[in-house]
Amino acid sequence: MLKIEDLHVAVGGKPILKGIDLHIKAGENHVLFGPNGSGKSTLLGAVMGFSKYQVTGGRILFGGQDITSLSIAERAKLGVGIAFQRPPVLNGVSLGDLLKAVNAGENNVDKMAEPLHLESFLERDVNSGFSGGEIKRSEMLQLLVQDPDLVMMDEPESGVDLENIALIGKAINQLLQRNGFLDNESIAVCRREMKECRHKAGLIITHTGHILDYVPADLGHVLFDGQLSCTGLNPREMLACIQKYGYERCTSCLA
Repeated sequence: MLKIEDLHVAVGGKPILKGIDLHIKAGENHVLFGPNGSGKSTLLGAVMGFSKYQVTGGRILFGGQDITSLSIAERAKLGVGIAFQRPPVLNGVSLGDLLKAVNAGENNVDKMAEPLHLESFLERDVNSGFSGGEIKRSEMLQLLVQDPDLVMMDEPESGVDLENIALIGKAINQLLQRNGFLDNESIAVCRREMKECRHKAGLIITHTGHILDYVPADLGHVLFDGQLSCTGLNPREMLACIQKYGYERCTSCLA
């Protein structure tokens, strides 16, 4: 799904990422730990193609296609999606109009807003006067409507209370097709149409690890000083190590 090879990224001429190699297979969900300023948001921004993040070496492949030089819009159309840590307010653009613009199919936007308690927000400007939890739920709704194959999330639990984390966790599992993704009807359709059923992939940045109480992860990574210091099959164990010893000692231990 996503293959990053020896990726080097600079911001304002300053090197941030220093040779990242990361492979995420279809159906996998990875979590990314790391201290502030280590390059976590830079990695997601580079994969999405934001101009602030200048790729100075390496390449990014999505579904086998080199997307390193593609625009944000081209990447989004291919199936790359992102939820921001601090999304902007879009004055003059209603949430409902934005959702119509990114609608990947014939999704019923009004119906999709109900589980996230956002029905009354569709006529409001995007994120204008929204609380922290409402902003995060709005980000999840936008991704659900867009329906990307690669779901990237920058601290989805940041500034969110426990009730909202539960809602957001449920939405992420739906995005990643982890709630019985292949039911009997879906399997029948796939077989009948002789096509491969979609497996989505996720990459989630988390500081607190609270999201792991709601969303299972297959692999964990620690990004430290612009490099992936270690990778582990038990993200909760990695988080416990970080909490006990700190990032610098933990990366040398886990490595």
